[in-house]
Amino acid sequence: MNEIKKIGLITSGGDCGGLNAALLGAIYMANQKGIEVVMIPNGYAGLYNVADLELKPVDINRAEKIFAAQAGSEAGHSRVKISKIKDTEKYNKIKDGLAKQGIDALIIAGGDDTGSVVVDLFEQGIKCIHVPKTMDLDLQTYSVGGDSTINRISRFVQDLRTTAVTHNRALIVEVFGRYAGHTAFRGGIGADVDCILIPEVPTDFEVVYKDFKATYMRRIKNSDVKAGTYLIVCAEGLKNSDGNFISDDSAGIDSFGHTRLAGAAKYTRKQLEKYMFADPDWEPFLKENGIFVEGIYTHPEIREVQLGHLVRAGESSSYDVSFGKQCGASAVMLLLQGIIGVTVVGIEGDKVKYMPTKEAIVQRHVDLNEVSLFENLGVCFGRNSEEFNPVFEKQEGHIVRYL
Repeated sequence: MNEIKKIGLITSGGDCGGLNAALLGAIYMANQKGIEVVMIPNGYAGLYNVADLELKPVDINRAEKIFAAQAGSEAGHSRVKISKIKDTEKYNKIKDGLAKQGIDALIIAGGDDTGSVVVDLFEQGIKCIHVPKTMDLDLQTYSVGGDSTINRISRFVQDLRTTAVTHNRALIVEVFGRYAGHTAFRGGIGADVDCILIPEVPTDFEVVYKDFKATYMRRIKNSDVKAGTYLIVCAEGLKNSDGNFISDDSAGIDSFGHTRLAGAAKYTRKQLEKYMFADPDWEPFLKENGIFVEGIYTHPEIREVQLGHLVRAGESSSYDVSFGKQCGASAVMLLLQGIIGVTVVGIEGDKVKYMPTKEAIVQRHVDLNEVSLFENLGVCFGRNSEEFNPVFEKQEGHIVRYL
């Protein structure tokens, strides 16, 4: 017999595309099944204080005011780790609050940090389902927000190319992604950039400089108007050649205990300038091409740009809207089957796929075999290029591959 009569929806962690679609998928499916649904505002902060909230049922009329293609979340977010709340009765407080509100189960959308709290809540006896959400794309399954973010990175970098070429600048564009480089990798490839720096590949800046110098000089030399640029997409989780993360010491620590990563693009610029200012080849090259001006234009200009929250904002991609709705609906259907403590993987045909949340939140990194493929296509990754050695495999049957 179905024991789920009322579901609470939570979005947590960083905002991104596809979240409103996930909310709508859950709302419409719950309404279709005759189950009451409420949005618990402001992520886990709202959950901790749920007893004191005035929660109104989300019916079709309220749902139609939520725009699936708009990034961000109608329910709001916070970065709160429940286990770190200094209240020995925190779990009982949450359980009592849910009981007071008549909420039987939770659908929680978020990334690895949010998912770790889902595991925590599940082990405390709270019924919950995890909808995978992270623009970082570092969960074991595809996550709402990844496609939107990749497309926005590519679009912004393509737009920036025009100003870079106009001024003959080299441009370093820093993007989110924390400890995995998926968004920088896919976004950079989509923008057809020259160099991509990701945490999976410790950066040898001498390699980057040599590629910059050769590419930039070739473009200037072969341009009828002596125009050229060099574009780098740099993940915030940049590592130096020693394998250590590069971050501004003033960035601080977030509520989950992670060092806030900042300053990767600035550091990269300084490294390239160090090599460039010590290189005697620039003056004769710029003079030869009619660009050199004593005391004013003696070297190409290198600038950094941080896209920051722009890659989270704006519109959701159609893929994320579709996937988000599938995930929200799937979460409701899983709850009705008594399947809890799991992460939605997606729907393939009539199959609702899921996996244990503990497994889903294990961090996934960029496959270095794919890196070597694009190195063979001329993209620099801050290391000496490695040969791509494919294994040929005939695909049997039908397969759906998520990013």
